[in-house]
Amino acid sequence: MGNVGLIIFLLFGIAFLGVLSNRFKFPFPIALVLSGLVISLIPGLPTITLEPNIVFIVFLPPLLYGAAWNTNWHEFKTYRRAISLAAVGLVLLTTTIVAIVAHYIIPNVSWPLCFLIGAIVSPPDAVAATSVTRGLGLDPRLIAIIEGESLINDASGLIAYKYALAAIMAGNFVFWHAGINFIWVVTTGVAIGLAVGFLMYLVHKNYIREPVIEVTLTILTPFASYMIAEYFQVSGVLAVVTTGLYLSFRSDVIFTNESRIMIYAVWESILFILNGLIFVLIGLQLRSVMEGIKDYSGSELALYGLTISAVVILVRFLWIVPGSLIPAMSRRINAKRRFNQRNLLIFGWSGMRGVVSMAAALSIPLILPGGAAFPHRNLIIFITFCVILTTLVLLGFSLPWVIKKLKIEPYSIAAEEYEIRTKVVNNTIQHIEENLSLVNGELLNNIKSKYEIKFNRLQKTDLPADYFGSEGSHVANIFNEYSKLQIDLIGVERKSLKQLHRTGEASEEIIRKIERELDLEETRLKLDLYQT
Repeated sequence: MGNVGLIIFLLFGIAFLGVLSNRFKFPFPIALVLSGLVISLIPGLPTITLEPNIVFIVFLPPLLYGAAWNTNWHEFKTYRRAISLAAVGLVLLTTTIVAIVAHYIIPNVSWPLCFLIGAIVSPPDAVAATSVTRGLGLDPRLIAIIEGESLINDASGLIAYKYALAAIMAGNFVFWHAGINFIWVVTTGVAIGLAVGFLMYLVHKNYIREPVIEVTLTILTPFASYMIAEYFQVSGVLAVVTTGLYLSFRSDVIFTNESRIMIYAVWESILFILNGLIFVLIGLQLRSVMEGIKDYSGSELALYGLTISAVVILVRFLWIVPGSLIPAMSRRINAKRRFNQRNLLIFGWSGMRGVVSMAAALSIPLILPGGAAFPHRNLIIFITFCVILTTLVLLGFSLPWVIKKLKIEPYSIAAEEYEIRTKVVNNTIQHIEENLSLVNGELLNNIKSKYEIKFNRLQKTDLPADYFGSEGSHVANIFNEYSKLQIDLIGVERKSLKQLHRTGEASEEIIRKIERELDLEETRLKLDLYQT
């Protein structure tokens, strides 16, 4: 119970750190990696090491599934060329160059071990990049490419990781055999992911309508997809990603409104805990990791960590040159409006590493099949942590400054939201006029007036196409006034409900039902607000 209690206590600290991160607009991924470093420096804390296989199966399926679920399939398909070039080509290039550099600067490290290091540190983390850039007005096409790249490069990086690990464990590596096996691993992994996704689609759509059960199934689905694929010795990573993409695209038809509210709330909590737990574990292991590499001098460790970090960063910037010449930024990207080529520098600056790399490093086996200790395991974990720390702190802190210096015209998501809201309301009013003419006159007028109020409120905002900054604040305040008034009135309702609760004039069941209605209505109104 001692170790479990310690982890729970540290997770409380991570939750409090999340509160401070939101309050002071400090990117949470950077706070996490720094907290792991701080935990490692606290004297007297025990070393807690999980079984590597458990790390892989507990952390990676939900993390990858959550990333897939939040990926826009339409944008993913539209920008697939740019995403594929970065997610496969850049990952393989980074893996190879890191392996070459590691082989020549780290003594007595075999080629398979060098490729293992390269595969672990090659995939960037979209969560880290989007957390740092939130509110900076980046072009949504750039964000879509970064997020899509992160989703697929996790898969390609982890497949490379599996092959490098297999070469180390088996003691040999046949290139042509691996190439043929790679095709089988990828295609079968995707096929299993589609099969699991289709099966769960049928289950959710035709048999399940209970929110709690639906949420439970969404938690179990990535583990099922991963374990089935691993049972057939194919890519569990691609199976999970494929299942997530398949179901997220169809979430509007397989889940009820209550289920969706619960699913997003539960999954946000799960991903928050898993991200925090990874860095708590690395913090508790870092001291023993440092003990395991005490044969290296401080200057040697600094050389290895900083050199690999520099290579990871530089390769991404070098990739921009051919990436801008070949049709990565194709006509599809420029279809709506011209894509500012300075965004390519932002793309280069967004190569921050994160939780997936850390989970992969922690999942390295402790011993080889012959019983010998896994060579240089502690050194690999140390280098991975250095790369995550360097890229998050160096690139993360400087990215807002770079965006400002490049003077890229900020994109306003609020203006796009305004257009979408207007279209939805217009289409609804048109449907009322065309299909509900036989409804009772007074009822029809009440229904129609509700949407006309929404439409008129939208028109009063008169949002400009380049909505942003101080002018945006003015028009957003106009738009928000009506919603804020309703939120204030909900507060009045809550006071009345609270008084009835205290005096015992209403049953607990009725109180909770009305309270839930008010919660949902207030949530809807807050989502309706523009952030200024």
